[in-house]
Amino acid sequence: MQHLKHCQGLAQVFFIRSQSSRLSKSIIPSLSVWDGHLSCCWRSTGGHGRQKYFNDRLPKFRFALAGLLAGTGAVLAYKLHQDKVQWAATSAQLRVTQTSDLPVYTLEEVTKHCSLDSGVWVTYKGAVYDITEFVAIHPGGDKILLAAGGALEPYWALYAIHQQDHVLEILSEYKIGVLDTESYKKQESANPLDPYSAEPTRHPALQINSLKPFNAEPPASILSDNYITPSVIFFKRNHLPVPRVDPEAYRLEIEGLPGGVVSLSLSELKSRFPKHTITATLQCAGNRRSEMNEVKQVKGLNWGIAAISNATWSGARLRDVLLSYGFGPEVAAKAKHVQFEGLDRDVTGTAYGASIPLNNAVSEEGDVLLAYEMNGEDLPPDHGYPVRVVVPGVVGARNVKWLGKIVVSDEESKSHWQQNDYKGFSPGTDWDTVDFKSAPAIQELPIQSAITHPAEGTSVDRSDREVTVKGYAWSGGGREVVRVDVSVDGGKTWHVAKLRTSDQEQHPAPPPPPGRAWAWKLWEIDVPIPHRAQELEIVCKAVDSSYNTQPDTVAPIWNLRGVLSNAWHRVKVKVSKGFKDQK
Repeated sequence: MQHLKHCQGLAQVFFIRSQSSRLSKSIIPSLSVWDGHLSCCWRSTGGHGRQKYFNDRLPKFRFALAGLLAGTGAVLAYKLHQDKVQWAATSAQLRVTQTSDLPVYTLEEVTKHCSLDSGVWVTYKGAVYDITEFVAIHPGGDKILLAAGGALEPYWALYAIHQQDHVLEILSEYKIGVLDTESYKKQESANPLDPYSAEPTRHPALQINSLKPFNAEPPASILSDNYITPSVIFFKRNHLPVPRVDPEAYRLEIEGLPGGVVSLSLSELKSRFPKHTITATLQCAGNRRSEMNEVKQVKGLNWGIAAISNATWSGARLRDVLLSYGFGPEVAAKAKHVQFEGLDRDVTGTAYGASIPLNNAVSEEGDVLLAYEMNGEDLPPDHGYPVRVVVPGVVGARNVKWLGKIVVSDEESKSHWQQNDYKGFSPGTDWDTVDFKSAPAIQELPIQSAITHPAEGTSVDRSDREVTVKGYAWSGGGREVVRVDVSVDGGKTWHVAKLRTSDQEQHPAPPPPPGRAWAWKLWEIDVPIPHRAQELEIVCKAVDSSYNTQPDTVAPIWNLRGVLSNAWHRVKVKVSKGFKDQK
């Protein structure tokens, strides 16, 4: 039913196709799948007159098709089978014909067509497609635009439902040319003198905040599609070049324990200690910094709302490892911190470092991991392969990647990122007066929530009568999110959203133990559109198990580094007249 929900005109497509002998010169009807949703489209075969026909008829088609979904499941299956057989019989000949006389394009020409104004072109296996008309009438059009001017393959890998023959046949209707040989094989040559020359491949959906070092977040529109964030679009926060680590030569050193320096291989870490798995959300301290920049410019990457993601992590408990090598009351009496040092280094050889309080590191309920798996697979290079620290409930900056050394110490890490960064200050503190020693390093993060749908500046249809609002919510320190309030009138009236704790809505995850709610909650709600409203100011705010809630505005929490941004998230959308209003 979720697939059918977004395709009001599904049944009528088949009626129109049955009239194809009459309409084939002007409109090609097609059924497509994108991001798990079925959608209907009518494609003009080209020319200004045909485009006008398309534009004039589309509203009438959409209105006429509304409400015809009942009983279409069997028709859908039968018709898809018929179309698949029919298209398969002619596709080979079509491809040969098209390949022989269609234009040849370069990648540079394709990348110029990356918006609705310039046309939306995409490539797939060396062919070029103009999908502009399809975008205009597809419910998930904003997600199709992620591939505009580039390749479809990375997105179809993310949304595997596209890997079906009939989808490829539908795509073939939009084919306008092929890539030239040089473009098809083109690869950027690596500069051996560039410390970033060996960086891993990244998913093109990521919105890049900096290339060197690489920092990027997924589009907000897809962030809440999955409770467990796919590793390829999990936000990337690197401070230095990604190190290339040989797993066979890898050693993890541990200092500050009675037996002297310990050196563990990757295989020893995996074999000597029980494997423990948790689901935990990581959030950058600068998540939503862009909203602070709107108040007053800050220094730091201009993160949107998606510098946060959720994954399953597996590895050895830090507690088990430390206890195994002699940690006990005598060490605890002297030490207060556990320092972590990464294998990523700057040009001076200085490694990224951070630390957490000792009590957090050795707590039986703290679930601090020396993780070697993410979402059931080896850690990806960008996320710390072969071993990283995962400190659930704590700011991402302390979750050190490419872990090379652990030090049990009476001192905090002396790293720049522990001593002179990732700290919060008064709105009145500026770079002339700041004293980084006067503020503690951020550890647990405050309550947070944000709206992932609808997007700022988009429109909702009044005839739908309701607006669907989606988002995420999370709180640091293991505090569980217990409620998300949503308003569509700027905070005058409020509605309580439905919370989701897994990707299976019918099988929610059991409640976490008190103080160990490490994972976010996704939420969704359908809110009535106020009568005569021309614009909606959608607002969300979350409440955790300690009844902490978010501040209503950004200005009182503004700080020179733009961290800890957690005010009510606000999105403004227009209310457009629906087809029912135009009757």
